[in-house]
Amino acid sequence: MTLSRSTLGVLTVLVILGGLTVGVWWRIRPDVEETDGDSDMSEAEAEVAESVVQQFNTEVAVPVTGVVVVRDTLRISATAKARAEALREARISAQVSGIVQSVRVRENQTVAGGQVLIQIDTTEYALDLATSRAALGRAQVEYEVRLLQDERIEDPEVRARRAERARFLTGFSQAEVDLRRAELQMEKTQVVAPFGGRIADLRVVEGQYVAAGEELLTVVTIDPIKVSVGVLETLLVDLEEGRLVSLVFAALPDTTFVGRVETINPKTDLQTQTTRVTVLLDNPGGRIRPGMYANAQVEARQIPNAIIVPRSSIRETEDRRTHVLVLEDGRAKWVYVPLGEMNDEVVQLLGEPGSQFWVEPGSIVLTDGHQSIIHDAAVELVEDVAGAGGRPTR
Repeated sequence: MTLSRSTLGVLTVLVILGGLTVGVWWRIRPDVEETDGDSDMSEAEAEVAESVVQQFNTEVAVPVTGVVVVRDTLRISATAKARAEALREARISAQVSGIVQSVRVRENQTVAGGQVLIQIDTTEYALDLATSRAALGRAQVEYEVRLLQDERIEDPEVRARRAERARFLTGFSQAEVDLRRAELQMEKTQVVAPFGGRIADLRVVEGQYVAAGEELLTVVTIDPIKVSVGVLETLLVDLEEGRLVSLVFAALPDTTFVGRVETINPKTDLQTQTTRVTVLLDNPGGRIRPGMYANAQVEARQIPNAIIVPRSSIRETEDRRTHVLVLEDGRAKWVYVPLGEMNDEVVQLLGEPGSQFWVEPGSIVLTDGHQSIIHDAAVELVEDVAGAGGRPTR
């Protein structure tokens, strides 16, 4: 009898399936007696089979890491651009003209308030001072001569009026003024630091002639150093003095500096729609220099008394429902949780106490090695998932 092509095809498929079934049974058959040196399953095949069994066996503890759920203040930060500035800066100019006799500082040198920085030649001013003292001496003699007979006058008011008149007639009062002016000019030949800081922009050398009003150098205070942060006006509603600010300078990318908001400018720049927020940073080594740019994370909002977990603990199902795995008696329990505010590291859980969405503060949520774990699977807390033979989160 001749078979049709379709019948032959069906028979061929049945034969192939039967052969495969026998082969599979032969591989996994129980109670197979081993012969000397023979093994029907290679070591590699055995390891793969064992791995598959462990992956889907909920009784084999899976290595995971976890952290304690906390109730704390959630801090929401905003990114902004920042620029370092000197806390104080004074451009020092010559108050008198003359030849620079000595320059006693160099750029970047630390100086104290009142320290002499530059000395201008005093020869001319010393002569003026001596002339003024001599003029005062002559005027004083003339003044005393005029009043020799006034002691006979009994009326004290009359004597006082005559003495005051004599001061003007003899030039005694003017001589006193001229002497004081000469003393001030002499004092101004010494250029001193108005406050403690560092020397910047030194513009003169010894022997140079300077005119009154000519800029000589700048004194800056950079410890602490001031950082101006441009914060968008939309973030100012909840911003307050004392909030934390983290800064990473382009010139110092491996260091994060932390300071606090000192002042908030009441005006907003109409062009940039930002407000200047001032932050002070300790800068003992002078690593941060005025003019350096930085990226700032400004703590714009605070949510007190929030239930907080790491963002790495959050999982999402195919229908986009979020949940965490809570450790209970060595097993991972799924808890669906609504999420609130979050920052780059942590997220707020919004469940109400006693509800099915509640995660109790103090409990442990899984943060690594938990992406493939099913509900109620056995788990083991470890410090390093990969080191314990687990599957770390990618």
